[in-house]
Amino acid sequence: MALSILLHSAIVAAAVYGWFTWKHRPPPTETVAIEGTVVDERTLKNIAPPPKPAPPEPTPPEPEPEVVPEPTPEAPPVEDEGPPKPDPAEIQRKEEERLAREKEEQEKIQLKEAQERKEREEADKLEAEKKAAAKAAADKAAAEKAAADRKAAEKKKAEDAAAAKKAAEEKVRQARQAELQRALDAEERGNAVRNSDEASRWHAQIVARVTRAWIKPPSARPGISCIVSVTQVPGGEVTNVAVTSCSIEDAALRESVKDAVYRASPLPPPPDPALFERNLELTFAPQ
Repeated sequence: MALSILLHSAIVAAAVYGWFTWKHRPPPTETVAIEGTVVDERTLKNIAPPPKPAPPEPTPPEPEPEVVPEPTPEAPPVEDEGPPKPDPAEIQRKEEERLAREKEEQEKIQLKEAQERKEREEADKLEAEKKAAAKAAADKAAAEKAAADRKAAEKKKAEDAAAAKKAAEEKVRQARQAELQRALDAEERGNAVRNSDEASRWHAQIVARVTRAWIKPPSARPGISCIVSVTQVPGGEVTNVAVTSCSIEDAALRESVKDAVYRASPLPPPPDPALFERNLELTFAPQ
């Protein structure tokens, strides 16, 4: 709008400048007619004319020259007043019409630009919606793939854990079975050792030492017997004694047998280290 106003202002200024130039231009120069006579140069310089030659033979008279009327002075040219002055109202009307046309053209341009802008915005919106839909589809596919991968990983982890648990259980089972087998073998060996003659002689040596260390209480009767559990360490040192049962219920007897075992410590070693037993079960029956 500012450019349009500037352009129209320049046009109006040019029109006013032209009108003032035409109004104040100088009037045309008047032309004056001058009548002249041809004069010989010798006449002007007072030079005598040359002698006249002999008169020639008479010739017929020449015709008289035609009389040319003197020219009348021309009338001064009528001053050209130029084009009529423009009507300010007409100028104002034309200017208003021109501004109205320009405004209409500007509105058309603005309307067209708005329509194009709206079309571009709709196209951009549609493109953005397409991109958003594509991104949502890609995100959904990625999420589904991630969920499937996570589910597969969890399944594999569960399978691995189940396999590891099964392997551990199998290992524990095998270890227990091996331990049980070793215990059975040890028990069989122990039974074999305990039932051997050497073991019997070693147990008899221990009972003999306990009997020698026993201080008979006054309440003791002939023919008594007690079952005694003895715990020892390698070297024969007694760490624990328990009288599990006696033929008679006598606390003094029980205490005397217990003290006798402690006094007999360290117990005699077995003839063969393989016969050593940490927990012994002895039958104490003094004669």
